[in-house]
Amino acid sequence: MQKKRKVWQPKGALQVKASSAKKILIMGGTRFIGVFLSRLLVKGGHQVTLFTRGKAPITQQLPGESDQEYAEFSSKILHLKGDRKDFEFVKTSLPPNGFDVVYDINGREAVEVEPILDALPKIDQYIYCSSAGVYLKSDLLPHLEIDAVDPKSRHKGKLETESLLDSRGVNWTSLRPVYIYGPLNYNPVEEWFFHRLKAGRPIPIPNTGVQITQLGHVKPPRQLKTLSSDPPPNFSWNWLIQKAFIPACFLYSLRCF
Repeated sequence: MQKKRKVWQPKGALQVKASSAKKILIMGGTRFIGVFLSRLLVKGGHQVTLFTRGKAPITQQLPGESDQEYAEFSSKILHLKGDRKDFEFVKTSLPPNGFDVVYDINGREAVEVEPILDALPKIDQYIYCSSAGVYLKSDLLPHLEIDAVDPKSRHKGKLETESLLDSRGVNWTSLRPVYIYGPLNYNPVEEWFFHRLKAGRPIPIPNTGVQITQLGHVKPPRQLKTLSSDPPPNFSWNWLIQKAFIPACFLYSLRCF
């Protein structure tokens, strides 16, 4: 028997456009998702600052990116060097009115987020990268946003962060992707399957073989349009992840306020 679950559904065509230019802080941004997300934001006319420890280059030229495109992006990206786990530094280095939006790509624990909220009391929106690993194990797949979560999961810190954001009265959005693949992936868990597909070898599937999962690509297509429908604010969601372009999902979250 299949159980039906109600869930918020988007209306309109797939698009990714924020209504006005924002001053945006990205926590992280030099690896994988952040590399592509920062480019989308800069191309959208936003002022983007990366908060990193400075151990990796702030920018890098992507495969297929022209010298002109890379130079233009590099000239516009800003950088704030620091360790997000140095809570006092975070509180004192972020100007209270310096940013409209925070994209938190690498946060894992609520204690890492609280100093940012303290430093930016007037922030318009906090967009958080969570994980589909927060859901309670279930045979009813794929997971929907209203499904039960597992407070004992290895991603419990992300659940606690969502609770913190909600309790602080922040306008927040949390995305819960499943598997993300594409260029510059530093954890290519899907690579084994792709090698077998390319070689024409069979793919062994465990248990009954009816499991459903989702793969989201990190690089949006050049022809990606703008989003016309509005997702609900103060919400954890994963519906757009099924449409496969992860940075586009994060950019779409700008429309939540």
